[in-house]
Amino acid sequence: MTTLASNTLETPVATTTSRRANALAERLEQGARSLEALATTLTAAEWQTRIPHDGRTVGVVVHHVGTMYPLEIQLAQALAAGNAVEAVTWEAVDALNAKHAKEHETVTKEQAIDLLRRNSAAAAAAIRALSDEELERAAPVSLNADAPLTCQFFLEDHAVRHSYHHLAKIRAALKR
Repeated sequence: MTTLASNTLETPVATTTSRRANALAERLEQGARSLEALATTLTAAEWQTRIPHDGRTVGVVVHHVGTMYPLEIQLAQALAAGNAVEAVTWEAVDALNAKHAKEHETVTKEQAIDLLRRNSAAAAAAIRALSDEELERAAPVSLNADAPLTCQFFLEDHAVRHSYHHLAKIRAALKR
C-alpha cells in the first residue's frame, strides 16, 4: 500500500536507461524548464497574481509543482513495483494543496525556482531508473477509482503533465 507520505525523493541510479523512460524524463524536464523560464520573467506583482478558479498565487503554484514531484514519483514507483496506491483521494490531494498554499504563501521566486529545479532533476533521474517492465506494470490507483493503471500512464498523467497543466493556467491568468 502506498499513500501520500512525504515530499523527499531518493533517486535510484539506473544502470541502463530505457528509451521510453528517457523520453518520459525528457518530457518532464521540458515542462519544468518551460515553467521555470516563465517564472524567472515574472514581476513581483505577477508572482502574487491569484489564479482564477484556483485561488493560489502564481508563486505558490510554481512552488507546488516542485513540491509534488517527489510524491508523484513515489506513487509511480509503487506502481512500478506492482503495489496498489491506496487511500489517495482527490479530497486528500485538495487538503494537501490547501495546506501547502497556506504554509508557502510568502514563498520567494528564488525558493520556488530552486525547488522546481532540484525536484524536477531528481524526478527525471528516478524516471530514467525505471525499466520498460516497470513502466508497463499496473496496479489499482485509488485516485482513479481503483482502476489498474500502468506506471507509465500514471507518470504521464501526473509528474510529466503537472508543469504543463499549471503553466497553461498561469499564462491564462497573466494573459501571456
